[in-house]
Order: sequence, then structure tokens, then C-alpha cells
Amino acid sequence: MRHDCHPDGAVCAEHFPDLIYSLPDPENSLDIYNAASSPKTLGIMLVIACIGVPVVVAYTVCIYWIFRAR
Repeated sequence: MRHDCHPDGAVCAEHFPDLIYSLPDPENSLDIYNAASSPKTLGIMLVIACIGVPVVVAYTVCIYWIFRAR
């Protein structure tokens, strides 16, 4: 009998690599292998993150600096 995953992850560890288990048909279950994106998509997202994260950090620092005395 499969149990639901708890937020603490202790029960989830025993279900590795299944993410969502299909009861009617186990062939339709979602696991970490068929849920992953393609390498091309992951590369594109890496480029976007490498550009976007510094922009967000710079904006946050700038706004903090502008409103620091208010």
C-alpha cells in the first residue's frame, strides 16, 4: 500500500523515483525520469537564470539603498 508523501520528506524517500503513482495503471505513473525537461530546455533556463538573478539582486539592493533612510 502506497502512502501520500509528507512535507518532511521521510515517507517520500521510500517512493523514489516515483513522484505521482497512478493507481489504475502504473504505466502512467510520473517519475523523476519522465518528468525532467530536455537538456536544451534546461540550458535555456540556466541562461535565463544567470541573467535574471543578478538583475533582481541589483534591483533589490538599489531599492534598499534608495529607501534606507525612510
